[in-house]
Amino acid sequence: MEKRNIAFSPPDISELEIEEVIQTLKSGWITTGPRVKELEKKIADYCHTSKAVCLNSATAAEELNFRICGIGEGDEVIVPAYTYTATAAAAIHCGAKVVFVDSKKNSTEMDYDKVAEAITEKTKAIVAVDIAGIIADYDKLYEVVESKKDLFVPGGNTDLGRRIQSALGRVLVFADGAHSFGASRNGKMAGEIADFTDFSFHAVKNFTTAEGGATTWRDIPGIDNEEMYHQYQLYSLHGQSKDALAKTKVGAWEYDIVGPWYKCNMTDIMAAIGLKQFERYPEMLKKRKEIIKKYDEMCDGLGVYHLQHYTDYGISSGHLYLTRVPGINDEIRREIIIKLAERGVNTNVHYKPLPMMTAYKQMGWDIKDFPNAYDYYSNLITLPLHTNLSDEDVDYVIKNFDEVVREYI
Repeated sequence: MEKRNIAFSPPDISELEIEEVIQTLKSGWITTGPRVKELEKKIADYCHTSKAVCLNSATAAEELNFRICGIGEGDEVIVPAYTYTATAAAAIHCGAKVVFVDSKKNSTEMDYDKVAEAITEKTKAIVAVDIAGIIADYDKLYEVVESKKDLFVPGGNTDLGRRIQSALGRVLVFADGAHSFGASRNGKMAGEIADFTDFSFHAVKNFTTAEGGATTWRDIPGIDNEEMYHQYQLYSLHGQSKDALAKTKVGAWEYDIVGPWYKCNMTDIMAAIGLKQFERYPEMLKKRKEIIKKYDEMCDGLGVYHLQHYTDYGISSGHLYLTRVPGINDEIRREIIIKLAERGVNTNVHYKPLPMMTAYKQMGWDIKDFPNAYDYYSNLITLPLHTNLSDEDVDYVIKNFDEVVREYI
């Protein structure tokens, strides 16, 4: 088989997206405007939520979720040790203390028993991560937070945050859905399961706006969704009481600054890409499923562990294909990655646990306290999985992965 160069995760951009961006540029409206509002409505409808807010990243979305809920200094937020830094960093940006929890053995999910043990009177939120596009067990998390309601002390550094915490009366459940846009579990879509969910539309994600993200939330008794939406707008645009679109109305030039806040809005150029991605997304998800089926057959034949993306209770977005080669260590894993790269197959590792990173080690975290997270990471290789792969590309990845891995098992 002739050598190919298989990129790990290039964006899938068609002429539809390109033409929509051109039309946006020609419209004279390139910042937050009508296309952003249209994309927000499509996301809310898709996720079965009352509202969605588009922002410039999933990290900004998660951070604003915390700020909306009044979570900040003196509060604790429980986060899996096995995730990307954004999951933890968003809470740290708000002044909260992150408390890491180990994974279940041989799993990307948090150990829910350890989550329960980590809850204290200072705990205000738990962030689960839908790694690879597979939705975490939020039913289990809700059981955990309900069982610990007696420890929950409503707080909140804003009036809205205090009302949200009091209305829920328990630790809040957040979803880092950076990977899971379009996934479902037990008939419910990502975005309508956790109390608050953030999505990523970064260039490497299934659904992209180049950069960008969004947040959704479940209806909360006694809390007005329009008030929530307006507060997100204030936080994302300097605390300015009117966005640029609202200021275009006749005589509507004047605005107020109600808080010295942040700048993380999405632009209409980004939204233009997303609007056309929506038209193509069902077919894109279908293709990912087809590729995963072929990879599953290969891994099962080799005896290589892989995630279960499609089950009786869950449909993955098929964002990442994680493999774990039995009997190897980190050193051998690195050899395999290099050999595959020499054959033109570019792979990756998702993820190096956060307690191994310099920033988090300096906070006092030690990977020795998270043996399951390290064990999962130590023999992990992520294969290319994207909708630019041809059938021949997939066959090439399979052939070369099979040949290289057989040298070590």
